[in-house]
Amino acid sequence: MRRIPHGRRALIALAAVTTVLGVTSACGEAAKAPAPPPVFASGTDTPGMVPGGAATMPGMPGMTSAAQGPAAAPAGPNAVNIDNFAFAPATLTVPVGTTVTWTNRDEEPHTVAAADGSFHSPGMGTGATYSFTFTKAGSFAYICSIHPFMKATVQVTP
Repeated sequence: MRRIPHGRRALIALAAVTTVLGVTSACGEAAKAPAPPPVFASGTDTPGMVPGGAATMPGMPGMTSAAQGPAAAPAGPNAVNIDNFAFAPATLTVPVGTTVTWTNRDEEPHTVAAADGSFHSPGMGTGATYSFTFTKAGSFAYICSIHPFMKATVQVTP
């Protein structure tokens, strides 16, 4: 019987192991069908979203979004627009007792959530509004809990 040199034997063993691993990984579990989307009793598409709220996420493949321009000016002195993934104005100063209204002008859903927990809107689709009356003086930092990079502040004066 003829002896196979050590280097060639190692190469043959490596090729055999690679082939076995390739075949076994290709014979993995069959692909499963995706689960159907959940249905919520409230009639909304997603918990915390208003009916008809946007169902897309920015930057996802196959999704399109409206052209992004500068943030629109607020509708009134105690209003904040949510546009182009920003709150405008970023700082709003109002006296105690003022009701501030936020309007989502984006194609994506947003929320308004105070850092101290004093207010938190539900998910707001395009055109939805949320209002909160400030009953004490202070600085109220808030974010969009869906997009936490969106930050702003309401300054409430006595």
